[in-house]
Amino acid sequence: MASLKPLVIATSIDAGQRPVIEYCDKLTGKRVGSLRLTRMVSLGIVEHGSPTLYRVTAGEHHCLGWPRSAWNRWLQNRLMQRQPSAHHALMAPAAVQQLMVAYLCPRPVVLVSVDTPHHRNMFPMDLIGPLSRSGLYSLALRSTNVSAQIMRETGRVALSCIPAGMKPMAYKLSEHHKVPLKDWGALPFPVRPSLELGIPAVASALCVRELTLLHSQDIGSHTFFLGRILSDVPLAHGDQLHHTPGYYQTYRRRKNMPFAEA
Repeated sequence: MASLKPLVIATSIDAGQRPVIEYCDKLTGKRVGSLRLTRMVSLGIVEHGSPTLYRVTAGEHHCLGWPRSAWNRWLQNRLMQRQPSAHHALMAPAAVQQLMVAYLCPRPVVLVSVDTPHHRNMFPMDLIGPLSRSGLYSLALRSTNVSAQIMRETGRVALSCIPAGMKPMAYKLSEHHKVPLKDWGALPFPVRPSLELGIPAVASALCVRELTLLHSQDIGSHTFFLGRILSDVPLAHGDQLHHTPGYYQTYRRRKNMPFAEA
C-alpha cells in the first residue's frame, strides 16, 4: 500500500494499464476477492528499482453471500462514520471496502522505532511490505505522523515484528502517531538495541528488521518510503500479529480452518 486517500498500491512490476489483483485462499484454492487497478506512474528511481503505482478503482469479495455481504458493508460504513478520528476516516466508503479486500492477504503488524538525540518514537504500522522484484521494502505512513519528517532526515528505522499477544500494547502505542515518546523507559515492555543501528526495538519481538530509507514521496494522504533491509534478525518463534477482514474469518470458519484470534 502506498496511500489510503487516494487508495494506491505499489508493485515491483509494470502490469499494464488496467490490471486485476486476484486474492485466493491458500487452503481451498478458491478466489475470495479481487481489485481492479489503473496505472498511475512509475516512480523512476532507476538506481533503486522502479516501482509502479496503481490507483484502486473497484473491488469485490466473495466471502459472504447476499444479503450478509450488503449488511456487513453497511455495518463497516457506519463504524467509520462513528469513529471520525480513526485511520480509515480519511476515506470514502467505497474505498474502505476496497481496502478491506486488500487485507484478504493478511497484513503483518510491526512496531516502528525511530531514534535521534532529540526525537524518539515507537508506533504500529501495517501498510508495509517487500517489493521483492526490486529488492526494496516499502512503508506508507500517514503524512501527519509526528515522526515522518525525522524518518526522512535520518533515513533509518527498526521494525519489530510482534507476537499476537502484544495486540493491546501495540494498539495503545497508536497514540504515538501524534505524540512522540518521551522516554524509552515509558514503554510497557523492555527494549533492546537493533543489531546494526542500535535503535531500541521490542525485546520480545519475533524478529527485528532494520531499514535504510532511500526514497520518500508524498502520495495523497501518506508519505511513501522505499528502503533496503540492512539486517533481519529472528529472535523467537510464535504467531505474528496480522490484520485481516472479519468477513474473511467468517469464510474460514465455515471451512473449519479459522485464523487464530488475538
